[in-house]
Amino acid sequence: MDGKITGYSALENRYPSHTIKLGIDEVPMTPNTYSPLIRFLQEDLSISADSIAITLRHSEKQQAPLPMVLWQYGLVTLEQLDQIYQWLETT
Repeated sequence: MDGKITGYSALENRYPSHTIKLGIDEVPMTPNTYSPLIRFLQEDLSISADSIAITLRHSEKQQAPLPMVLWQYGLVTLEQLDQIYQWLETT
């Protein structure tokens, strides 16, 4: 595996269908709704598949917005956090 979540099967198995807070609204997260976000995080912000999996788990456990968990764990800068929220608003 090249570090990317190909086919998103790893996340589909861990998070088959539930709600993850994204910070704007609670969005029911299915493979169809989180695939574009995961792709954005990996391709545009270069966040590793392992980091994404960890923050998804913590986001669910803490009932916290996923972008804020990424920032809380130092995986994105404030500038990147702003990029994530801008991306979410336009998608």
